Amino acid sequence: MKTFATKKSRKSVSREAIIRAVATSTAVETGESSKAIEARLRTPSPRLKSLRLG
Repeated sequence: MKTFATKKSRKSVSREAIIRAVATSTAVETGESSKAIEARLRTPSPRLKSLRLG
């Protein structure tokens, strides 16, 4: 007998959750404060204007 997996709906992840995850991961690797990394990620960068998250 075959069983079929049902499709699960995907939850969208907020921009804030992505920033927090990237900041904490980077902080663990570099030893820098996660708050400082979060602040840097939240400030718009003129180099990356065309890059969009979500």
